[in-house]
Amino acid sequence: MTSPTVPVTHNPGSSRFEATVDGLLCRADYELDGTVMAMTHTVVPSALEGRGIAAALVAAAIAWARSQGYRVRPVCSYVQVYMKRHPEAQDLLAKP
Repeated sequence: MTSPTVPVTHNPGSSRFEATVDGLLCRADYELDGTVMAMTHTVVPSALEGRGIAAALVAAAIAWARSQGYRVRPVCSYVQVYMKRHPEAQDLLAKP
């Protein structure tokens, strides 16, 4: 697994964080509900898997949620695993 510096941008109009790598769009989608950001879907094309791109997208989304005072509801299975593996994100978990 490599750890590239992935340039992640926030696209609030589409409710997602995104990165274009090797010409392919990668994204982490979310929905806002009051002060909760539900992270609903993470997409990285199979040709790009294993390069840390999904982690970079989710890390950027969590950092943004923190800066905005949002809690995070990890609906996406990848985001659920990410949050379990990163204790520094635990304080943002939304109550069910």
